[in-house]
Amino acid sequence: MDYKLEKIEVAKNPKKKLQAIFINKKTGKKKTVQFGQAGADDYTLTKDKKQREAYRKRHEKDLKTNDPLRAGHLSFYILWGDSVSRMKNIKSYKERFDL
Repeated sequence: MDYKLEKIEVAKNPKKKLQAIFINKKTGKKKTVQFGQAGADDYTLTKDKKQREAYRKRHEKDLKTNDPLRAGHLSFYILWGDSVSRMKNIKSYKERFDL
């Protein structure tokens, strides 16, 4: 992967929950991707496994892009990841996609 995840922070767009800032390892250019619906539930907030499974089934199609820098991947693995801890999900996401 040519990108490295620099950080995840609160989104600047009021309609989004978070934003991920990536840096291109070759050019140093930054790429910002905003993701997650502001005000909406996610697994890290509700800890509801049934809700997580329903989300994952609905959004499985987002992973077909094979582009981990897209909002669908970020939401799937960070907000709706295996853990209720965003920090653990971020770590797992970085390892999974070598970011």
